Amino acid sequence: MTRILIVDDEGNIRRLLASLLEAEGYTTAEAESGEEALRKMAADEHDAVLLDLALPGSSGLEVLERIAEGWPEVPVVMMSGQATLSDAVEATRLGAFQFLEKPLTPEAVLITLKSALELRRQRDLNRALRQELEPGQELVGKSAAMEEVKALIRRVASTDSRVLITGESGTGKELVAVAIHGISARGRGPFVRINCAAIPRDLIESEMFGHEKGSFTGATGQRRGKFELAHGGTLFLDEVGDLSAEAQAKVLRAIEAGEIERVGGSEVIPVDVRIIAATNHDIESEVQEGRFREDLFFRLHVMPVHIPPLRDRKEDVPLLVAHFVERFRTRHGLKPPVFSDAAMSALVTYDWPGNVRELGNAVERLMILYPEQTIGAAEIDSVLPRGRTAGPEPSAEEGGSLSEMLEIYERALIRQTLTAAGGNIAEAARRLSTDRPNLYRRMKRLGIERDESSQS
Repeated sequence: MTRILIVDDEGNIRRLLASLLEAEGYTTAEAESGEEALRKMAADEHDAVLLDLALPGSSGLEVLERIAEGWPEVPVVMMSGQATLSDAVEATRLGAFQFLEKPLTPEAVLITLKSALELRRQRDLNRALRQELEPGQELVGKSAAMEEVKALIRRVASTDSRVLITGESGTGKELVAVAIHGISARGRGPFVRINCAAIPRDLIESEMFGHEKGSFTGATGQRRGKFELAHGGTLFLDEVGDLSAEAQAKVLRAIEAGEIERVGGSEVIPVDVRIIAATNHDIESEVQEGRFREDLFFRLHVMPVHIPPLRDRKEDVPLLVAHFVERFRTRHGLKPPVFSDAAMSALVTYDWPGNVRELGNAVERLMILYPEQTIGAAEIDSVLPRGRTAGPEPSAEEGGSLSEMLEIYERALIRQTLTAAGGNIAEAARRLSTDRPNLYRRMKRLGIERDESSQS
């Protein structure tokens, strides 16, 4: 239940607001002074605060500052019948969501509160996403490919340039977007995500730019869009390749002009947002085939960041397994199993078409099915689809450390694939679902000569 704290020294105003909000399904709490309001904030969780400017004892601005320090995720709507321009400016500087003038109207209160709660939900999402990058939950991987990605994130974050993140589904594009935002100059601002593939085409404009009351059937009130909610922060356009042609045109105009108009409205609203987009499509092919606007592509493609699939960085699998074990242990209280060398080898040799997301699901399933047990290859096979392992298995008789076993396996796999491809590097790379430069690098590291296949 959404809980609103009403802070006003006039009892009749508190009662009127409480009656209005409770009729709309909210739960309310009341305070007649700033000191009482802060005690109630400390005692109970509140989703938003309606705060009068003129209070006995601590002023509304002082209380606002205390709330912003102690509960920064809670939006505060200021109220006053005698506020000056300087009061409004100071309230905005201290973090007030909006300033309502008395006498209050029910419509203004409800519309403002709805927008404030939407901001709260975005802040909660932002905090949840940030937790993915807390110690033990950061971007995991020590492979050369992931180190390159991390270095690029640091360089990109120091700018305000637009970023286009590409990669297969499940590689962690959203985590990369959160990482860029979190260490950028906008890190204290909102991180607002919109999944362009999940929103019906007839609602995408309303979701992005907001709408005015009555602008279309079902628009019962004013709504702020994602561009407005992301003002001062980052807007993450996930699955941007799925935008309709009409939506692409409107997003392009918003980026170029730095302003938007709500659906059904005429007010031009300036927005200061950094755009980070992501897609699992081959977006350049989409442009060439006319399914994605070239001008929008160039606007988004200022700084490209490509996330490699897990099959191209299998040396990261053991680290990711340890990461997921710790996550599910702390989050769900699951008892961790013990992964034998055979189990880890089976996980490493699997091709992971679902990438890191699929690996996380597999580890969680194993922890549920085999708590505190030793897991072998048979248990791994029980949670993975049949026939999806990447190729020949290294022999346990060869012995050696896990890294040595992985190297033996990788060398055998590449040699077998080169033989099957008749020595054609491009064809071998295609069969291994990688690109030629990456295959060349791996061959050089493993000491495989290009003409070995012709000798087989």
